[in-house]
Amino acid sequence: MRVCLWGTRGSIASAGPETVEYGGNTSCAEIEGHDGTIVILDAGTGVRRVGDTYEEPRRLDILLTHLHMDHIQGLGFFAPFFRADFEIHVWGPPSATFDLRTRLTRYLSPPLFPVRLRDVAARLELHDVPMGAFEIGGLTIASQMVIHPGTTVGYRVSDGVATMAYMPDHEPALTTEGHPPAPEWTSGFDLARDVDLLIHDAQYTAAEYESRVGWGHSRIDDAVSLAEMAGARRLVTFHHDPAHDDADLDAMLDAARAQAADGLEILPGREGGTFVI
Repeated sequence: MRVCLWGTRGSIASAGPETVEYGGNTSCAEIEGHDGTIVILDAGTGVRRVGDTYEEPRRLDILLTHLHMDHIQGLGFFAPFFRADFEIHVWGPPSATFDLRTRLTRYLSPPLFPVRLRDVAARLELHDVPMGAFEIGGLTIASQMVIHPGTTVGYRVSDGVATMAYMPDHEPALTTEGHPPAPEWTSGFDLARDVDLLIHDAQYTAAEYESRVGWGHSRIDDAVSLAEMAGARRLVTFHHDPAHDDADLDAMLDAARAQAADGLEILPGREGGTFVI
């Protein structure tokens, strides 16, 4: 399995030299299974970049964790949407009130966007994400609700050889002091259990988190604690705060590595970063 990061920010950051290493695009990751199946995780502004890499017609599946703007803003700039020879499936969390098409149309229609979702050229199908396991090509996907404002899911993806988990916006049920709770009380534990690669929200330092409890994002310490609790082999920091420049993120990474126990490798989530597992 190959995992490539195309956008790693929580919202759009400055494009200046102080953010050039980690990048400024919002959440998007691409997975390619060993059989060639492609799944795109979230459609933040980074999805424009990955869309420009597809030249030959094919099926593409986009799995949305939730519908906050920083996770769907790139859809209108996704080049395969405007090609009739592409088949695109967009999967999003279910709602008891409106279907996925209705909810996405609120953005992909005037006055917010000049092109309506119904007018894209690709063969487009929209799906509610099943809660549990389902198949896309050679990939097995498991989805589960996680803690974040609004309906939000995390994903676990396996190609039969390797397994990864993706929780870009997540505030796990870990205590602010003392020992974390038991695994069965920890949001996201089942998704992260024994994965080869965990991509996880690491937006705040411990000091920043004190005034942001309940906002739906993690201090980097909790990302490390969840990865260790779940037995993940590698943790990739993600959903970086737009106020953090490269030096801030490097310092947070160094502190997380100092905190982590032996056996957990912590890697920076940088645009263009590719992991083969």
